[in-house]
Amino acid sequence: MHTRPLGRRVYIETYGCQMNIGDTELMEGLLADRGFFRVPDATNADVIVINTCAIREHAEQRVLGRIGQLQRHRRGRPDLIMAVTGCMAQRIGHRLVETRGVDLVAGPDAYRRLAGMIDAMQHGALERGQTMLELDAAEDYEGIESIRAEGVSAWITVQRGCDHRCTFCIVPYVRGPEKNRRPEAILDEARRAVGNGFTELILLGQTVNSYSSADWDFARLLREVARVDGVRRVRFTSPHPKDVTESLMDVMVEERAVCRQLHLPVQSGADRILMRMVRRYTVDEFLARVSLARERVPDIALSTDVIVAFPGETAEEFEATLDLMREVQFDDAYLYRYSHRDGTPATRLPADDTVSDEVAAVRLERLIEMQRDIQRGVNEREVGTVREVLVERDARSAGDVLGRTEQNKVVAFAGESDLIGEYVDVRLTGTTGATFMGRRV
Repeated sequence: MHTRPLGRRVYIETYGCQMNIGDTELMEGLLADRGFFRVPDATNADVIVINTCAIREHAEQRVLGRIGQLQRHRRGRPDLIMAVTGCMAQRIGHRLVETRGVDLVAGPDAYRRLAGMIDAMQHGALERGQTMLELDAAEDYEGIESIRAEGVSAWITVQRGCDHRCTFCIVPYVRGPEKNRRPEAILDEARRAVGNGFTELILLGQTVNSYSSADWDFARLLREVARVDGVRRVRFTSPHPKDVTESLMDVMVEERAVCRQLHLPVQSGADRILMRMVRRYTVDEFLARVSLARERVPDIALSTDVIVAFPGETAEEFEATLDLMREVQFDDAYLYRYSHRDGTPATRLPADDTVSDEVAAVRLERLIEMQRDIQRGVNEREVGTVREVLVERDARSAGDVLGRTEQNKVVAFAGESDLIGEYVDVRLTGTTGATFMGRRV
């Protein structure tokens, strides 16, 4: 366990996916070992770290604006160090140093050196404006103890990088190839998390169910994590549809700790677009995975990701995506317009294939509206049932708390803060369409 040192204060902001949340906890552990402790406000921080995402242009623009806002803390503070880490740092790190006044930029494989570089800068042994952007195929951060100070779930990274190289995705180029941790190290981390009071573990990887280490596949890893003493729930994200196997479904049925929830990113309902995206499955193959999950795992909730207006998408192909959504009836969906990312293969598709902003906006709005109706219908059928809820935090309305069911549905109900981290049986009394209201039973 880390003890809170007297000394240098670090403020960290995190943007992007769950992998970045896990990386922030990793960096906090590394910084703590060098005498830094995390503070909730940048005002009096000695170091500001912004952990970034590069998956979409909007995310990058938001971070660029935030860097400008945080620069105000330099006034009268010439010793303040500002560092940018993560995928955006890997993608445009030199530009951040040259045009944004950032002191240090570190890509996803450079976090072991982060604290030492900051330390050297603060003591005048190193000039500002440093970049650490080399990808390291051997770096899996074994032996580093993350600090998990917030929330009721422990994020455990089992895999870094990605080998799939979907044409729209920047991740393989900013996080490097797939690297899978040793199962023994993962299980040790799971035991430590339980020892620190966490009962819900979330296994993380870019395509987590492609995990492989010696004779271990993901199904075996998931089963062993679920059997760690003290584990009440296990989730995993984000799986790839092509690696949804019968053995994985066996584990989801047989191990009670494994949540009956599965994220299946389809991205498009048209085979030609899936081929252009290099998604490695057809629509029929995807639907077969859906059928497998629903036939084998009772009460499973399915969610997905969809990209509309991918280069070359025709009106008919967009309608095919709508048809797939109607057929599957996902419990939840994350819906996006295609985002042009320099350095990805999709940018080399013919310029004539670009879908106009106006058409893309209309398609996205249609998809969002339809999915809202689908989700409302799915959730209305659950009203009246009793679900076990892990309470996560206070709700905005006084006297209420928020939590999640095994199926990852958000529920608000009357309760006090001392319920946070507890499992409570709640009857679902109503739904807004996206979330539930409930009553403790």
